[in-house]
Amino acid sequence: MIFAAGLGTRMGALTRDLPKPLVPLAGRPMIDHAIELARAAGMRKIVANLHYKSDLLAAHLAPLGVTLSLEQPCLLDTGGGLLNALALTGPGPVFTLNPDAVWRGPNPLTLLAEKWDPARMDALLLLVPRARALGHVGAGDFVDAPDGRLTRGPGQVYTGAQIVKTDRLTRIRSRIGADVFSLNLVWDVMLASGRLFGATYSGEWCDVGTPEGLARGERLIRDADV
Repeated sequence: MIFAAGLGTRMGALTRDLPKPLVPLAGRPMIDHAIELARAAGMRKIVANLHYKSDLLAAHLAPLGVTLSLEQPCLLDTGGGLLNALALTGPGPVFTLNPDAVWRGPNPLTLLAEKWDPARMDALLLLVPRARALGHVGAGDFVDAPDGRLTRGPGQVYTGAQIVKTDRLTRIRSRIGADVFSLNLVWDVMLASGRLFGATYSGEWCDVGTPEGLARGERLIRDADV
């Protein structure tokens, strides 16, 4: 599942007339780069959630064979958005991917598939060291133990790519009594049971969710083609 429903407020004027996933990145809508990664990793079905300027995004994605999960009247956040899409993705573990990133190195979804161990893991998050998280200014999101188990804290940066089991989503919605919730709530439950794991990305990653990040990501793509 590609998370494509956000408002794109960090993009400023670039998302006044376009949803963020359609903002050009190296001459193509940025979501096309995410779709390419998913197809190269052998994904049989690609689902994208839509909210902001959903008509424009649907017109672009439907001809590409992407299944659409509409979120109206309100944006459901990552947890609620994934729960809303389960009828389309199916109940098993789901790869999720944010489209506003550039990767230089191995396919992130292929790497996750190679590291996935459902007997030990309820979710596997792809992380990158801060030194290879281009343009990232925060302290990081998770600390990984030698066996890959995660705790929250300054350390590696979450890239927006993961494999996650979805069986906890309905229970969390019932517990909080709301359809809108973050996957952070799901991760907290997995953290408490020692079943949230991380894998380290060996290449470079760039957040392209801002105009500055977009320019930085285009340079990364250009350098990779040289």
